[in-house]
Amino acid sequence: MEKNKALIRRLKIIEGQMRGLQEMISKDKYCIDVITQTSAIKQALSNVEDLLLEHHLSHCVVGQIKEGKKDKATDEILKVYRLKRK
Repeated sequence: MEKNKALIRRLKIIEGQMRGLQEMISKDKYCIDVITQTSAIKQALSNVEDLLLEHHLSHCVVGQIKEGKKDKATDEILKVYRLKRK
């Protein structure tokens, strides 16, 4: 699936960022540089999450509605909403 390839690619980039972060900490790099890197990693993970949620809502939840599973779809939309608020 093309979506999965894109997600795996993004996760591998994040994995590299994490290794870089570990190296920065082991080399006692300047705190602001480390914080900048953690911020970049958080944003990258948020982007992965956004792609997953977009796919889930546009495919899985829509499919449930088409199958007449309105209550299940509504529950999942609310669950996504609650997760994103945290």
